Amino acid sequence: MEDVIIIGGGVCGCSLLYALSRYALRVTLVEKENDVSTGTSKANSGIIHAGYDPEPGTLMAKYNVEGNPLIYALCETLDVVHKKTGSLVVGFNDRDRAVIQGLYERGIANQVPGLRIVEYGELHRMEPHLSKDCVCALYAETGGVVSPWEFASAQAEAAVQGGARVRLDTEVTGIRKEGGNFVLATGRGEMESRFVVNAAGVCSDLVSRMVEPEFFTIHHKRGQYFLMDTASSYLVNSVIFQCPNENGKGVIVGPTAHGNLIAGPDNERVRGDDRTNTAAGMDFVRKMALRSVPDLNFSQSIRNFSGVRADSTLNDFLVGPSERVPGFFNIAGIKSPGLSSSPAIAQDVTRMLGEAGLKLEKNPRFTAGRRVKRFKYMSVEERRKAAAEDPLYGAVICRCETVTEGEIVDAFKRPLPPRSLDAVKRRCGAGMGRCQGGFCGPRVLEIAARELSKIRDVPVRPGGIPLDREGMYIITGETKTPEGKGE
Repeated sequence: MEDVIIIGGGVCGCSLLYALSRYALRVTLVEKENDVSTGTSKANSGIIHAGYDPEPGTLMAKYNVEGNPLIYALCETLDVVHKKTGSLVVGFNDRDRAVIQGLYERGIANQVPGLRIVEYGELHRMEPHLSKDCVCALYAETGGVVSPWEFASAQAEAAVQGGARVRLDTEVTGIRKEGGNFVLATGRGEMESRFVVNAAGVCSDLVSRMVEPEFFTIHHKRGQYFLMDTASSYLVNSVIFQCPNENGKGVIVGPTAHGNLIAGPDNERVRGDDRTNTAAGMDFVRKMALRSVPDLNFSQSIRNFSGVRADSTLNDFLVGPSERVPGFFNIAGIKSPGLSSSPAIAQDVTRMLGEAGLKLEKNPRFTAGRRVKRFKYMSVEERRKAAAEDPLYGAVICRCETVTEGEIVDAFKRPLPPRSLDAVKRRCGAGMGRCQGGFCGPRVLEIAARELSKIRDVPVRPGGIPLDREGMYIITGETKTPEGKGE
């Protein structure tokens, strides 16, 4: 029997798993997909928000402001790619100036450090490619960007190293109470636990209804993005927001943690997990992004993508114990600034679990951090040394992102090895560049099959490895016989 089962492998679930792994507990995270961070946590702007946007007194405000310094500290500890870039909310007219003043006052109420309003001259010195129509902006020095999927998987890896467990391909289909404990029905058998934490993202309302009457609903909101080549990175230095409105924080133009440029999202309610990119949605993003940065060249877009966010009818985060079912906790309705808030939420829910009777004794196996070799960021001397120690670091597989075979192999040696081609990309960046895996994909697939064969101790063929989720297979059959003759 487990002490705690966490349902959902997004950034909040992984953050809680990491926080609980500090203690001598039996903790398991269950995720219905074949990897952590395959939903909202991988398809977002990757922004570390400062905390001026949420209404004072809300959980969004509390956890955003508390989570901002925590996420930077964790990124250092876990060696996750991130940058403190600062952020700007730009204004084009007197109406926007009033909104910016309101955001500044809200930020002060939320106790956000490093906030100030900048005027035209300073603004355009900070961002020379900004539209000349921008007259002022709110600057937040604590804004930044992070690799969101890596932040989630790094915490999961460290937690597993410390004794926690992650069960992938395990969808929870029902929950019942027996003898004071919870019994979870899954596609891979039943699991029992003293406590259950619902961190199921866009499915969190469905999981909640398995144990208590309906009291909130999740509406699925789709956001579409352009990802630009690194050749566009010179256009902005910080994350550029437009003034928020009833549809959210608006279209941003900003750097990514990996040196690309991102533009998006729109904000459209959809049915289910609809991640389709639409012509209308992308046209809207393009139009709004050009309003901020007219020099954007969309011919340098290397990928379009979309993510689905959990918009709750409660209009705030839902974090804490159920009022009706003792032992059941929710981390639900987590939309922006959920990524920035996740480590603070994890700390608070850990405290709440302790108050509910979970014994929090230090785990002697706790693994606080990790270190990752990234050939792309090494000096010439460091590269020579790495290749001398392991010749696989002398073989560049992904030329766009300068990812070596050594880095790919290392991803499979870590506590939560990838199971798909996209999971390899999320672990080490192979396939993330200009060609989007067009050149390196077959070679990465071959390496993945070889390394998974070692892990599973049975032959794994490249055709059995999906692009991302199960069923998304790249190879459907052979075009030649073993003798090399066409069939």
